[in-house]
Amino acid sequence: MAQALPVRIDPVTRRVSIDAKDPAFFQDPYPVFEAVRAVTPAFFWEEQGVWCFLGADDVNALYRDRRFGREILHVATREELGIPEIPAHLKPFYDVDNLSMLEREPPVHTRLRTLVNRAFVSRQIERLRPRIEALCHELIDGFQAKGEVELIDAYATPIPITVIAEILGVPVERAPDLLAWSHAMVGMYQLGRTRAMEDAAVEATLAFSAFLRAYVQERRGKPGDDLISQLIAAEEKGEKLSEDELITTCILLLNAGHEATVHAIGNGVRAILRSGADPKALFASDETTAATVEECLRYDPPLHMFMRYALEDLEFGGIQLKKGQQVGLLLGAANRDPARYGDADRFDATREPKPHVSFGLGIHFCIGAPLARLEMQVAMPILFERLPGLRFAGAPNYRDTYHFHGLDGLNLAWDV
Repeated sequence: MAQALPVRIDPVTRRVSIDAKDPAFFQDPYPVFEAVRAVTPAFFWEEQGVWCFLGADDVNALYRDRRFGREILHVATREELGIPEIPAHLKPFYDVDNLSMLEREPPVHTRLRTLVNRAFVSRQIERLRPRIEALCHELIDGFQAKGEVELIDAYATPIPITVIAEILGVPVERAPDLLAWSHAMVGMYQLGRTRAMEDAAVEATLAFSAFLRAYVQERRGKPGDDLISQLIAAEEKGEKLSEDELITTCILLLNAGHEATVHAIGNGVRAILRSGADPKALFASDETTAATVEECLRYDPPLHMFMRYALEDLEFGGIQLKKGQQVGLLLGAANRDPARYGDADRFDATREPKPHVSFGLGIHFCIGAPLARLEMQVAMPILFERLPGLRFAGAPNYRDTYHFHGLDGLNLAWDV
């Protein structure tokens, strides 16, 4: 007998109850969203207090619709919208976070993104391929003879954190601190966060900021061939960047530069192993490798929800939204939309290529997408080539971190 899904749907009001902390949901949210999709393409998620959209067309449109944005206080006051002041205990976090380009709209977003964009264009990123290849082999050399490994900690995490640290120019040996600070700060974006998580995020923000501020001071007198030095040069010209914006930009790039890629690799390896597909065929050429990576990103993306504010009173999809209301773009659900993808719940790297929404669209399209794609296109083929007979050595479980979707661990074994 099939187990009941952890969801309650009112088809008349389109109000839906989903407990994001229920393991039956965060371990596999896709059947829940398909049950909702069968009733309505958009729903009011009661626990989150926002209208959410499941369809690929709606999510595409909401990403690009300039009536929506990532910030709201540039067009309205807290009093006007009834938004409470930031609690005193969270102010240190938001003093930093609110300067992030991810949370800003033009013209501020345009100015900040332009400064870092040239470091992440495809032709610049491609130059990193030999370094990433060498790093992958070095990591596998460290555990290949053992015949087993927990892949997230031993492989999926060190690759992106090392690469983004080297791009920025911060000491790679500080990776444990960078990871700890990043994990704590990302907790602020999880559904159902606690006061303990908030306190940890504030502590991490202060420590991360202090580390970077000291490092920026050091780099001022000793510039290098790295992104921080480039940003310092822009800041010192006095036209483009304040030091606070510089610090926040570095934190954003370090956090975003590894968090998603870690779980894109882990989720992708899991998907391939579960599919039973032949890795030799999946990674037979540059073309099949690229197609496999895109299918991994479509099938089980590491980010499942992206929030936007309505910047005015408006109607979208037959729903009346008030200025200041947030909407949720459900990326994982949109990537499984049967109206766009045939047999959407099946992993199939040979399917006709159609764009997914895992990296976003519009002005907030992920600036690190070329780097994430390259890291996956290099790391995954090398992994399967070096470890013949790669297989699960235990059932992989997802972390309770929705709206992020990544594995708590991935224990694998292979033939030695």
